[in-house]
Amino acid sequence: MSLEKEDPTDVYVRENGGNAAFHNYINDFSHIKDPLERRRLALEKIDNAGFTWRSVYLIIVAGIGFLNDSYDIFTISIALTMMTPIYFAGESALSYGMSTWIKVATSVGAVIGQVGFGIMSDVLGRKKVYGLELLIIIVTTIFQACIGEAPGLNFGHLLAWLRLFQGIGIGGDYPAAAVITAEFSTTKWRGAIMSAVFASQGWGQVLGAVVSVICVRAAKSDIDVSSKACDDKCLKALDQMWRVVIGFGAVPGAMALYYRLTIPESPRYSLDVQNDINLGTAEVSRFLAGELGEAEQEELDVLKKTGVEVDNIDTTQKKASWNEFFKHFSQWKYGKILFGTAFSWFILDVAFYGLNLNTSNVLKAIGITTGATLYKTLLSTCKGNLILICAGSVPGYWFSVALIDTWMGRKSIQIMGFIALTCIFAIIAGLQDTPHPTEGGISKFTFALYIFAEFFSNFGPNTTTFLCSEQFPSRFRGTAHGISAGIGKVGAIFSQTVIGYYVNKGTDGLKKCMGIYSGLMFLGLLSTLLTNETKNISLEDIAYKFHGDIDPNQFISNPEQQEVSSETEDDVNKLA
Repeated sequence: MSLEKEDPTDVYVRENGGNAAFHNYINDFSHIKDPLERRRLALEKIDNAGFTWRSVYLIIVAGIGFLNDSYDIFTISIALTMMTPIYFAGESALSYGMSTWIKVATSVGAVIGQVGFGIMSDVLGRKKVYGLELLIIIVTTIFQACIGEAPGLNFGHLLAWLRLFQGIGIGGDYPAAAVITAEFSTTKWRGAIMSAVFASQGWGQVLGAVVSVICVRAAKSDIDVSSKACDDKCLKALDQMWRVVIGFGAVPGAMALYYRLTIPESPRYSLDVQNDINLGTAEVSRFLAGELGEAEQEELDVLKKTGVEVDNIDTTQKKASWNEFFKHFSQWKYGKILFGTAFSWFILDVAFYGLNLNTSNVLKAIGITTGATLYKTLLSTCKGNLILICAGSVPGYWFSVALIDTWMGRKSIQIMGFIALTCIFAIIAGLQDTPHPTEGGISKFTFALYIFAEFFSNFGPNTTTFLCSEQFPSRFRGTAHGISAGIGKVGAIFSQTVIGYYVNKGTDGLKKCMGIYSGLMFLGLLSTLLTNETKNISLEDIAYKFHGDIDPNQFISNPEQQEVSSETEDDVNKLA
């Protein structure tokens, strides 16, 4: 039975609480005459939704992207070890410069992607850019797995350039996923949902380590020889191994691509940036009703004519622009927040990427990955990675998820993490002065400390810095998050090109490196003090309290209107 009819004025009239194009839940608040009240009800419906299967949907769709990102970033370390005897042997030996360029290329691209996609998400909208970054990652991953060498082609430079373009997609995922997750999450569990999305990085690292172990064990009969005795059969096996490890990174992204391309526009973007009350309330209903991207644009155009027509909300809210952005953050009371999130991320990434992209060298420096054959060396490196991830990284992520909205908050977790890392890195640096630091108990104790460093990175600033999108108003949220994340990746580049040099110098280099990391972690502690605690505060209240935006209470109509609208909303929900 048709649920719609057309009147002489070409206005679509809803029956039973909905329009046939979007089933029953669409545009639940079109009957509310007061645009301010419609806005309040729309955002209230998200903020009070609770943790439901739709929250799980968000975590999965956004989280798969971070699983993919993490897999692609951190598998390059073991992949380089596999491809070295093939493409970087003899006169073409892999130099420190080439190794660094290949590893750091992804971070260079990420800076471009984070800032670029952050700006685009504020200018074009969240929906229009979400999914494009994942498409870039998939395509460049496939290209990497297929490249080879030729007389007129430098394999190392080609690989690095492909990873740079891949980095643009990886970087774009940070602001896009963070902003969309924050704006669709309930206030009570927003921190846990966002942390769970970012915790997918841990599963990406686990997946990378597992795939690597499987490849190494599968090729045991071919690579169980010394590096000098590696014949054509051995080289072929190594060539197949690194291609499988790298190429598998396209699989998770392909699984999530459709859902990203069809996710609805963020209602907060529609309401606060576009100032479109009709479209914003419609997007709330689509999301909460499970209508996740099935509608066509012309159907949305029809929806905007549904029910009571109201003019765009007329408030004193300032539009987003570069001029307004610089004017806003040039004031220290607002600029210190951006500086705090950006510098904290910079400091964290100096250590986090410096260690994780050089895991093989670090484990070798503390005496963990030694072997007489290629098989034993690769297997011990993969196992060392897997132990670090499962014992340190993954538990750290999920401790953050469990406590960030309950016992602890964002700021306290970040402060605790920086304090712990300051102490751990200082102790590791001190242990390098002991006799035989790569042997016996000292080596095992150093490895245990390294696990704790991974744990407190993730039960600490590596998770909480991702939540910085909460700190900013809707009109600047994507740009500010992109800038913070981009500056963070500059820290990763700095670590790889400057500090990472010492990691390749054995125990003496490790001592210097850890000493520098310890001092930087203390600076991260200080920069955290410039940020705000956002636990259990709505995004609108955060914008009002910390950025001087419109008081959300201004969007509350008179008590009679609220009572009528609440009763009508209940009727709509019953019909649905």
